[in-house]
Amino acid sequence: MGRKERREREEKRDSYASKRSSEKRKQTLIAVGVFSVIAVIVGYSAYTFATMSQTAPGGPENAGPLGSDHAHAAILVKIFGDSFDFSAPAYQIKSSWIHFEGRDGSTIHKHATGVTLGYLFETLGLGLDDQCFRFQDGRNFCTNEDYSLKFYINGEKVDDIRDYEISEDDRILISYGGETQEELESQLLELQAQDIIK
Repeated sequence: MGRKERREREEKRDSYASKRSSEKRKQTLIAVGVFSVIAVIVGYSAYTFATMSQTAPGGPENAGPLGSDHAHAAILVKIFGDSFDFSAPAYQIKSSWIHFEGRDGSTIHKHATGVTLGYLFETLGLGLDDQCFRFQDGRNFCTNEDYSLKFYINGEKVDDIRDYEISEDDRILISYGGETQEELESQLLELQAQDIIK
């Protein structure tokens, strides 16, 4: 009788061990499945973010996917001879497509084709057209009989820069005031001396 009880105990123990092993295997498979689903979701999200196109939320009209271009340009904005500071946190990385970064306010970074300077100023909350430069606080600097808003791209005067798409090493000057030609040339030399941070 003792041998039979021992055998029954061993069979129960073996049955319990196999049930326990089967349960652990089942939990491991469930965990692997859950982690696989999470990995697929994260991978898909990363791929979608990296290949965002103009249809992505916040993207500019007619822009290519992020990463379709990478250009840098120097910019100098002078209002009555004073330089405007884009290095303030309020103007840093407001859009993934085009922005200022690294606490630098003199280099524009563009990360997609089809992204214009008009879109940059829009993301910064600054109004800009061919006649006026507008700040968020309501101050307007508009062309009138005494002062004018002027735009230069690579030393050449242009009427408007909103539709301009920067190319590598461009230099952009926006100047408002009643400057003489000599003062404008001095501003262009200052712009030319600026480092473009890449």
